[in-house]
Amino acid sequence: MPARADCPACGGTGWKEVNKGGVAAVARCGCANVERQGSLLDRAGIPERFAQSNFDNFSLRRDHPIDSRPLEDALVASKGYAREYPLAPKPGLMLQGPPGVGKTHLACAALKGLAERGFECLFFDYQNLLDRIRAGYNPTAGTSEREAYTSALDKEVLLLDDLGSHRVTDWVWDVVTSIINHRYNAKKALIVTTNLPDEATGGRRTNPAAKDYNVKDTLEDRIGPRARSRLYEMCKVVRIDTQDYRLKDLGS
Repeated sequence: MPARADCPACGGTGWKEVNKGGVAAVARCGCANVERQGSLLDRAGIPERFAQSNFDNFSLRRDHPIDSRPLEDALVASKGYAREYPLAPKPGLMLQGPPGVGKTHLACAALKGLAERGFECLFFDYQNLLDRIRAGYNPTAGTSEREAYTSALDKEVLLLDDLGSHRVTDWVWDVVTSIINHRYNAKKALIVTTNLPDEATGGRRTNPAAKDYNVKDTLEDRIGPRARSRLYEMCKVVRIDTQDYRLKDLGS
């Protein structure tokens, strides 16, 4: 990454004068790293809605003490992952819980933290990714559609938002299993958010009248047993047991 042409410290040369023990010397200027961070964030594809999401502005809902503790735990776990990667025991992070509890906010905050540390990152809405991969089979499809699958396989850090939201077909199972298996074998980071329950983390199938997760399918039902198994091997799982505060606020 070249130096900034308008950098006041180095004048665009990439080198700046420093004083080491009374001796004049030159050192690499940090402006190139700043430019690289900005470029990595731009290429990460974080949606505009979450462009300003970070750990500092994540709502802990302290006005609802029962909800606050799970959110605090999720915040600590997400910050720890973003800070410790790639030295964390597992290369991935899965945020699991009902809609409206801040999973995507935390996932994007972690992704931004990794991009700022110099890692190549990419955000994909799960359903949009599947749609683009399917469109890529069309001979008239644009380059970006044809490259979507390759990017999902090979980007250093991939965020899959709302995993399992697509209706179940054999093709969907094959695609998601292929992506997760490839990243698992290559030891590449995967950040996942999902609304789907899983018995391994205390979730259960429910019916629309239940007060727990308002879904009939589990994560395994939507992505298949092989992909689910790999996810648990490669991801630190954080379950957020609280209510949809977007809907709760409507009654405030």
